Amino acid sequence: MRKPADKIWNRTDLPQERQRLRDQDGVVVFTNGCFDILHSGHVDYLNFARQQGDVLIVGLNSDRSVKQGKGDLRPVNDEQERATVLAALECVDYVVIFDEDEPATLISELLPDVLVKGEDWAHYVSGREVVEQHGGRVALAPLVAGRSTTGTIERICEVYGR
Repeated sequence: MRKPADKIWNRTDLPQERQRLRDQDGVVVFTNGCFDILHSGHVDYLNFARQQGDVLIVGLNSDRSVKQGKGDLRPVNDEQERATVLAALECVDYVVIFDEDEPATLISELLPDVLVKGEDWAHYVSGREVVEQHGGRVALAPLVAGRSTTGTIERICEVYGR
């Protein structure tokens, strides 16, 4: 089993690795997110994504892009901590941090065979067009009711009276 640090890749090096995987005829799956406070919903989602192919690449929002989308109090954990936790999961093969607000450019650089997003994003899947234009597909993962990072933070605040 690879060490977590070996699974965290630089964005400039990953397209070459993607080409190596393509040459081996592996089905490459991509998903993305903030993954700020990992919970069982994330684990189920990532396992679903991994089941869609042979290799799972997770695009991780940078601290700046999380703040942009979720506000100044987020992320709770910085991007290196989040990347390390994700990389420690057996279902995750690669982690790459991206700084844009959405992963469309990264997806066009990697051209995964399968793009996974939660079913709550069915109305808009960033990168869908480029994946489908290159013969890939989009898979929508079922949500785990009652599991969210925001909900976890709210429960922690309730317990500690904040």
